[in-house]
This record gives sequence, structure tokens and C-alpha cells, in this order.
Amino acid sequence: MNGNEASYGLWTLVVINSLVFIIFAFSFTKPRTARDWRSFGAFSAFLVALFTEMYGFPLTIYLFSGWLASRYPDVNWLAHDSGHLIEMLFGWRTNPHFGVFHWISNLLIFGGFVLLASAWRLLYAAQRWRSIASTGIHAHLRHPQYVAFTLIMLGFLIQWPTVLTVIMFPVLVFMYVRLARREEREAIETFGEEYRRYMREVPGFFPRLSRIGGSQPRHPVP
Repeated sequence: MNGNEASYGLWTLVVINSLVFIIFAFSFTKPRTARDWRSFGAFSAFLVALFTEMYGFPLTIYLFSGWLASRYPDVNWLAHDSGHLIEMLFGWRTNPHFGVFHWISNLLIFGGFVLLASAWRLLYAAQRWRSIASTGIHAHLRHPQYVAFTLIMLGFLIQWPTVLTVIMFPVLVFMYVRLARREEREAIETFGEEYRRYMREVPGFFPRLSRIGGSQPRHPVP
């Protein structure tokens, strides 16, 4: 199965793909504060680690090469398609780019970037007006920008799981939760009871399905 030639050592593709997605994310987020740069930098590090294994050196496949070769002797583990480990481990003999996991991955990545663009646009508008971002997606989530980063990383993780990204993912999610909590404390210091009321009405990371399409909190951005 999968008799493609070796597809690694393509460091130009590592650089190009990393830059494309990092610049794409930067165009949405436009980090300004030190906190913005930390969240964006962590996300960028995840992408570099991902594309390094996708096109540069397959560290995960190398580490598990003995087990993979004995368990799946008909798979060419140095072929690019074999890096789609979930499809390979399921033994699916279709092109992984058209498999169900790849489609799920694409939906998560695309949805994450759409959410990221919407969230940051409203967030910066609120910062400019020195008000609470509570319209649009912020009427359903207090921290949609961090949810967006998580969705994009999860999408890439499903598409191309590696040891490094599997380790990095929960660490980055934990970091984003901490950043969100710190932002909430600062918002309470700035807006007081108004932000506390917003917190009571709007969940932080998981939207209430009953609110989607319904009324929004009473904290409009001017």
C-alpha cells in the first residue's frame, strides 16, 4: 500500500507553508500587546513543528518506525500520504486527502480562521472604543479568539498527528485558558460590574446552543 517515493527533506516547503499560515493568521490578529504576541507566538510554534514533520523530517514516524513496520508491513512509511497516521492506522486504502478525517480537519481549520477573523475584528473595535466586546460572536463566547486558535490546531492535529504537536496541544490550550482568565481579571478592574454581568450571561469557551440566533447581551460596542 502506498508506494510513493520518499517525501521528506523538503525544507523549502516547510518554510513556505509555515510562513503562509503564520502570515494568514497574523493578517487577522495583528498582535499589538505582549499578551497578543505570546498567544500568536505559541500558535506559530505549533505550525512550525507541524510542517517540519510534514515536509522536513518525520520524527514521529522515525520514533515508531519499528512498531509501524511490523504492524503495517505493506505501508511505505516514508511516503508523504503515510503521514496521515489516523487514516493509515485505520487501514483505509483510499487517498487520505479525500478521507473523512481530512474533511473534518479542513472544516475545523477553515472554521477556526473564520472565527478568528470575526473575533479579532470585534475585539479591536471594542478596544478602540474602550468598551466590552459583546456583539457578534462575542455575544455567544467571551474568548472566541482562543477557541479559534484551538480549533485550527485541532484540525491540523487530526490531519497530521505528531509527537511534538500532541504534546504541544494541551500545553497551548492551558496557556490560552490562563491568558483568558488574566484578561477577565483586567476587564473586571476596568469595567467592574458591567463585565461581571457579561460573564454571567455569556460562557467563556463553549456557546450555549439556546442563545444561538437569540437575543444578545446588553453591552453593545459603540
